[in-house]
Amino acid sequence: MRKKSKYNVAVVGATGAVGQQMIHLLEKRNFPIDRLKLLASSRSKGKVVPFKGHDVVIEEATPESFDDIDFALFSAGGKTSKYLAPYVAQSGAIVIDNSNAFRMDPNVPLVVPEVNPEEIFKHQGIIANPNCSTIQMVMALKPLYDHFGIERIIVSTYQAVSGAGNQAIQELKQQSKQVLNGEEVSKAILPVGSLPIKKQIAFNAIPQIDVFEENGFTLEEMKMVRETKKIFGDSSIKVTATCVRIPVVYGHSESVYVELKQSYDLKQVIELLKSASGVVVIDDPLQQEYPLAIDAAGKLEVFVGRIRRDLDHPNALNMWVVSDNLLKGAAWNAVQIAEEIIKNAK
Repeated sequence: MRKKSKYNVAVVGATGAVGQQMIHLLEKRNFPIDRLKLLASSRSKGKVVPFKGHDVVIEEATPESFDDIDFALFSAGGKTSKYLAPYVAQSGAIVIDNSNAFRMDPNVPLVVPEVNPEEIFKHQGIIANPNCSTIQMVMALKPLYDHFGIERIIVSTYQAVSGAGNQAIQELKQQSKQVLNGEEVSKAILPVGSLPIKKQIAFNAIPQIDVFEENGFTLEEMKMVRETKKIFGDSSIKVTATCVRIPVVYGHSESVYVELKQSYDLKQVIELLKSASGVVVIDDPLQQEYPLAIDAAGKLEVFVGRIRRDLDHPNALNMWVVSDNLLKGAAWNAVQIAEEIIKNAK
């Protein structure tokens, strides 16, 4: 990309949970914007969103929406991305896509700037944001992978409802009130899948995120498996995941078990994590200090704690990883990629 003083930016899916955070970050980061175009479906056309003291009217996203756009940040679902992103890339803009549409495409870089920034510049017009749960996990594992190598990962996730969008947030709030008031609980959104069957999320845990695949794993779980291998560029890593939706609004939590290829000193592991970009260690169990979803909400970093040796495997350790799924897990990662491109533009 040619160096400019300001850039034209489009946000696709501007009314969604992630799209709203993208807009907020563009303003908060003082991203060098000349013109901001907010795009969504026809249902949201005409709505107004404030940005830097001005009102921006939302337009319907069409292939013709991207003339003179430099960056297009997509968070409108896989179908929209598959349809529109190729048009945008052909127009000369750089697409940073938050959906699952292009993540495993061998011609599309799958990027976490703190983990594999070199992949950004291999793009052919489209760059993929990894899954939110994958992002925070590989952030915590990157320094360990670099120093010791990784043999195997077993991860269990405890994911906030905001990962399923604004409607899921409202469903959690509504169901919680209904339960506390002794009313019948209405179920319409979760779990998101191919079947019309819905479950209560309030005061509950649902061991399904996305649709089930033939192997018995959900698509969310397989995203973590496939994306981890691609991001590290290492298909030999063994990964297995169980992904669970819990009644938290913002912030995904993960229990991560990792088998390293070499022996390690626990103090060295902690120091490596402390020195990793974008990672904050909160690990003082005797004082009950460890990462919490409510503390990570609204923050850009990935938080790691409960770092401890495994009791049986000499090269294994366990950790607890928490991050705001809408920020580092989505919007912030996308804006970071755009900032990295600008920083290296000539």
